[in-house]
Amino acid sequence: MKRLLLGLVLCAAVVGVPTGAAAAASPTVRMAIVHVVQGCHVWGTDLSQPLGPTRTLAVKRGTRVQIRLNCPMSFDFAQLSGPKLALGDPRSYPGTVRTFVFAKKGVYRIQATNVESSEQMGMTTIGADNVLVLTVRVS
Repeated sequence: MKRLLLGLVLCAAVVGVPTGAAAAASPTVRMAIVHVVQGCHVWGTDLSQPLGPTRTLAVKRGTRVQIRLNCPMSFDFAQLSGPKLALGDPRSYPGTVRTFVFAKKGVYRIQATNVESSEQMGMTTIGADNVLVLTVRVS
C-alpha cells in the first residue's frame, strides 16, 4: 500500500513539472463539424455538442485549431481573410481532421462549405444547408 501511494505521489510530481518541450508546446483547440436537422451542419465542440453555423475564437499566436468532420458530408475550406494560412487541399472528408496553425497575429476568417447537399445524401433537414464561418482572433 505504501509503494502504491509513493508511486502515485511520484507520478503527480513528474506530471506537475513541465519539461522544456512540453512548456513550449502550442495549445490546441479541438472542434468538429456536426450534423443537425436545422441547417444540416454546424460547428461543434470536440464532443460534437452543436455551437451554431458561425463561431469566433480568441487564441494566442502559435495555436493549432483541429477540426474533425463528424458530419457525413465532405467540405471545402477557404480562407476569406487574415494572414495567409497553409490550407493544402481545400477538401476534407467525413471522419478526417484538418489542422490550422495560426502563426501570425490578426483576424482570420475561414469558410467551410459542404460539397454534397443534404438532399444528395438522402438526409432530411429543415431549411437551407448552412455555410460555416469560423473567425479566429490571434493575439
